[in-house]
Amino acid sequence: QVQLVESGGGLVQAGGSLRLSCAASGRTFSSYTMGWFRQAPGKERDFVAAITWSSRTYYADSVKGRFTISRDNAKNTVYLQMNSLKPEDTAVYYCAADVRGTGTDWMGRYWGQGTQVTVSS
Repeated sequence: QVQLVESGGGLVQAGGSLRLSCAASGRTFSSYTMGWFRQAPGKERDFVAAITWSSRTYYADSVKGRFTISRDNAKNTVYLQMNSLKPEDTAVYYCAADVRGTGTDWMGRYWGQGTQVTVSS
């Protein structure tokens, strides 16, 4: 069992930056592929980014070049650095552990509660 707690969300103007953090419990954190997903009002939850145990990264096309996922296994934490934010990035962002998938089809096994990111125009 893995417990995930996200932090770092908030309100930011378009063009600004935020860094999300996800602290994980459990001794197997370093072996999991970790990921970030987001869900805008009235829409389905979408894949944003994933990072494997060896730090190989994957991104949705909509965030490539703007968002960076990273992890610190010593701290059991995964991060999402979000730059050049746009109003369409507004969503609840969820951290997930034991993420699997390919292309645009990804799913996590364990989920955090989510953190709100709001980008104003």
